Amino acid sequence: MNFCKHLFILLALAACSACHAQSNEDFGYEPLSPDSAFATGAENLWGHEVFPSMFLFREGGYKGRTAVVANQTSVVGATHLVDTLLRAGVNVTKIFCPEHGFRGIAAAGAKVDNSTDPKTGLPIISLYGKNKKPTPQQMATVDAVVFDLQDVGCRFYTYISTLHYVMEACAERGIPLVVLDRPNPNGHYVDGPVLDTAACRSFVGMHPVPVVYGMTIGEYAQMINGERWLKGGVQCALTVVPLQGYRRDSMGYCLPVAPSPNLRNAHAVALYPSLCLFEGTHCGVGRGTDYPFEWVTFGTDTLDLRQEAAPARFSLKYLMAMHRRVPQGKFFIQNNFFEKLAGTTDLRRQLEQGLSEEAIRATWQPGLDRFKEIRKKYLIYQ
Repeated sequence: MNFCKHLFILLALAACSACHAQSNEDFGYEPLSPDSAFATGAENLWGHEVFPSMFLFREGGYKGRTAVVANQTSVVGATHLVDTLLRAGVNVTKIFCPEHGFRGIAAAGAKVDNSTDPKTGLPIISLYGKNKKPTPQQMATVDAVVFDLQDVGCRFYTYISTLHYVMEACAERGIPLVVLDRPNPNGHYVDGPVLDTAACRSFVGMHPVPVVYGMTIGEYAQMINGERWLKGGVQCALTVVPLQGYRRDSMGYCLPVAPSPNLRNAHAVALYPSLCLFEGTHCGVGRGTDYPFEWVTFGTDTLDLRQEAAPARFSLKYLMAMHRRVPQGKFFIQNNFFEKLAGTTDLRRQLEQGLSEEAIRATWQPGLDRFKEIRKKYLIYQ
């Protein structure tokens, strides 16, 4: 394990020297010292007490039937987690995959079908589309589930919705779940309106959290469990394998693998919280171009953000700038998708009324303050 960890750090150092990436090749960690103690949950699994107990070791290998929730970000160094588990003797029997598929190449919202992994022959079951939650039949032959997806820390990024449904399926059948933690590239702040679950709950927003919640996916799993947000208030048998050497407030982190097709570099990941609301408008965010989530377009009117530093908070300035330029009544798509993304029915009205950003932000503050108190209970890292 130590060899793998040191090799991973060397590979990361070679892959990335800065976080202002401009292409896929620039994804990687901030420069680390050769003796860095940083490691992901996936790297820490073998040293964690859950490893032998979870996977039911028997002579000759680990015999418990294990399902893995994974995609292209689920790596241990340069090796996929599924391959790593198989080499360790874990009896992996199936793969569940989220939006964008197991290889992370499906477009946002595109149908992801069940398939077979050509390398391992394992069945791949899509958890995007009609089957967002593992069915009782799919879970009947599972003894344990390992969840390893790279989140980007935004409420409308659907990997946390997949997490919710996997936790729920595990709870219903008494199946233990291991979440392998990964850093949150937007984990250094908490901001935005808190989701109104009565009016705006959907797959792009399931929980009463702000747009940017400042938690790793392992911390978030603990919050789902602790706040009893699963159906019926049930809890799953959850273990989080933590990060090593991680501090959300001082450690810059760039992703070693693009988390989805249109978040291709660290700059786009940082802008994503502030630009995704455009998906509920007639403006484009660069999908189908070389710079998705780095510019905004409406006809010939363009906000080119490729050279602009990403804001250190969830910002409305881009949304407000384009709203002023677009003719009245032509900005919002005439459905409720904008409200689902915003998590509130107020924001569209506030923009149409011409409120300032600070006036709008003031209406979020009571909800943010309440959320921050809840969040404190589940934080693992400083």
